[in-house]
Amino acid sequence: MDTVERSADLRTRVAAWRRAGERVAFVPTMGNLHAGHYSLLALARTHAARVVASVFVNPTQFGPREDFAAYPRTLAQDRVGLAAHHCDLLFAPEIEEMYPFGAAHSVRVDVPGLGDILDGAARPGHFSGVATVVTKLFNLVQPDVAVFGQKDFQQVLVVRRLVEDLRLPIEIVVAPTQREANGLAMSSRNQYLSAEERERASVIYRTLQAMRHDLLAGKARVAIEAAAQSALEQAGLTPDYCVLRSARDLSMPAEDERNGLVALVAARLGRARLIDNLVLDP
Repeated sequence: MDTVERSADLRTRVAAWRRAGERVAFVPTMGNLHAGHYSLLALARTHAARVVASVFVNPTQFGPREDFAAYPRTLAQDRVGLAAHHCDLLFAPEIEEMYPFGAAHSVRVDVPGLGDILDGAARPGHFSGVATVVTKLFNLVQPDVAVFGQKDFQQVLVVRRLVEDLRLPIEIVVAPTQREANGLAMSSRNQYLSAEERERASVIYRTLQAMRHDLLAGKARVAIEAAAQSALEQAGLTPDYCVLRSARDLSMPAEDERNGLVALVAARLGRARLIDNLVLDP
């Protein structure tokens, strides 16, 4: 596996594969890789002959009081892991390569509606930063396929919307959420948790399962959401939201709606902000 830091070098490598008639899959990451990320690479390999991964901690998706400076950067370790999981090329740019005029003066991509609710409301500007960097990366890699994890459910919908709206010829493939033995969704931010907090955080997945059970039992949406909020608070977490939404566009479902829904949770525990979701179709 080779590593490139410059856009021109990335384009040269991908262009050679294109001339050889090879399909290209892309897995964008912020590094500090774990088994969840490597599952994305394995899925990407089933869709294309060549796999490109990026490691870039994107400053424009972090708010002023978020953990950009503290976000774990483990590029040497990530490079070893990517090579072991059959990545063909790692793109690891500096901030100046991605934002040549500075992050504050960058052209921005917004996805109205999807980008300003739930996580977008809790983290203003977050999805503008996500959509901007993903559009830049798609333009540089020009993949046939891009793979994202279902844990970031709202992010997947944002990316799908921008691909459809900008008419980008890229297939978006979604990989299942990878979980710890106790059900906690794998995340780079899990390392902020103590051993006791990791065990306590398993309540998130149990709460999502309870939301599915209550929905199928015919309980009202408002009651389901209230019970979920209470369960998390009793476990010592501070929820940003616990909601049932349309899995298609995150719109508010009718009270009697039982199909095509997703349960979504975001909650804070110690230094970590944790998100998870569960599709609730019977």
